[in-house]
Amino acid sequence: FSDVAGCEEAKEEVAELVDFLRDPQKFQKLGGQIPRGILMVGPPGTGKTLIARAIAGEAGVKFFTISGSDFVEMFVGVGASRVRDMFAQAKEHAPCIIFIDEIDAVGRQRGGPGIGGGNDEREQTLNQLLVEMDGFNGNEGVIVIAATNRADVLDKALLRPGRFDRQVNVGLPDVRGREQILNVHIKKVPAAADVELKYIARGTPGFSGADLANVVNEAALFAARSNKQEVGMSDLEKAKDKILMGAERHTMVMTEEDKLLTAYHEAGHCIVGQKSPEHDAVYKVSIMPRGRALGITMFLPDRDQYSASKRKLESQIASLFGGRIAELMIYGGDRVTTGASNDIERATELARNMVKRWGLSDKLGPLVYGEEGGQPFMGYPGAQGSSVSENVAHLIDEEIRAVIDRNYQRAEAILKENIDILHKMADALMKWETIDRLQIEDLMAGKDPEPPVEDDVQVNKPSEPSNESPENEVSGKVDKTAIKTTTNKPAGQV
Repeated sequence: FSDVAGCEEAKEEVAELVDFLRDPQKFQKLGGQIPRGILMVGPPGTGKTLIARAIAGEAGVKFFTISGSDFVEMFVGVGASRVRDMFAQAKEHAPCIIFIDEIDAVGRQRGGPGIGGGNDEREQTLNQLLVEMDGFNGNEGVIVIAATNRADVLDKALLRPGRFDRQVNVGLPDVRGREQILNVHIKKVPAAADVELKYIARGTPGFSGADLANVVNEAALFAARSNKQEVGMSDLEKAKDKILMGAERHTMVMTEEDKLLTAYHEAGHCIVGQKSPEHDAVYKVSIMPRGRALGITMFLPDRDQYSASKRKLESQIASLFGGRIAELMIYGGDRVTTGASNDIERATELARNMVKRWGLSDKLGPLVYGEEGGQPFMGYPGAQGSSVSENVAHLIDEEIRAVIDRNYQRAEAILKENIDILHKMADALMKWETIDRLQIEDLMAGKDPEPPVEDDVQVNKPSEPSNESPENEVSGKVDKTAIKTTTNKPAGQV
């Protein structure tokens, strides 16, 4: 387990499995039964497969692995036959572990209108798996471990005790977990003495273990391109920026007029975000084209966040409108661009969720309106129609409009009060293309910003968190960037 970091709770859950495989009599003499199956659930890249490998390595037993998609073939009966053969082979080598990766490919819910599409082959395979795991014939000493990021679509018969007795949640790592994961991966590269992983960990909220491994790998590539002998902190910062904001497009040619408009747009986002209560701190603002965006304003939370207040959500809506309002103030209505299309879409979605899903409307109260039953093609029950009356639907529209209008006007007032800062920030962006947190703090205080220092990592260190208490979630999952606003995507892209 030394190579597994950032998921201590999951490691503790499976530790007794290793003890059982090493000394089964310890449990059996007291009448205890080890779980026959363990289902590891979590987002992609969090280390589910890695934990399964670690269990086999620690226990020193045979380890059989197969992907869920390997069971389903074009010929009828092949999947069920493979399940029988796999368990027969496993029983010969008991005690042992069978690991089924992406089990949702074969274990999806059966029956129901629009579900399964009459896929008898997949259902036969699942039925055989159910029989082998807890059927008439026992399979003592064979432990099944499965991994999925879609536990919600699995068949209920598969999840009952006796088959998958235990579900282990392998979630995204917190700040301590991210630092532990980075420590594992940094050992694989020659690291410079200036590397401080705690700052990289604080600046990567919502990153999975795979994302963090990618940060270290990209940093090594940056160092190699610069003919360095070691991976330094500046390389890690560049790698983090590339993953967070996208790769820079140095070859893209923009006119000075387009760059200036983008600078005002991004400065508008930044200023409104800085002046709004409970808004995440700004990380960087750039008019360097990255990915499919011409400009980007990146806000990052100072600590791991798992819930959001009404005030915070409204501040995010206001900052999303900052770019469009800045364009209107500087260029007028005739020259406003489509650059805010994604901002408007996201602001509208936030307002809609506040009213319909999160019960944050004073007029409509703590109720969920128009929640859809699901998506049949993903294995959910059939989708349901809207359950609200015409009058309530009208009230919902009015409340969504009220949230949007209120925060649009707030953003407009902030930019009118800080028009001088808007001009200075746009000038700074035209001069340096990218400005960081310390430069933005100088601009917001009315000072002239210091020139950026390429290798001065202190510039990008997140501020010290006051405590480790969780604070923000917008849509039921932690977002990597809290708010990432982009400008002027080509038509047809969102």
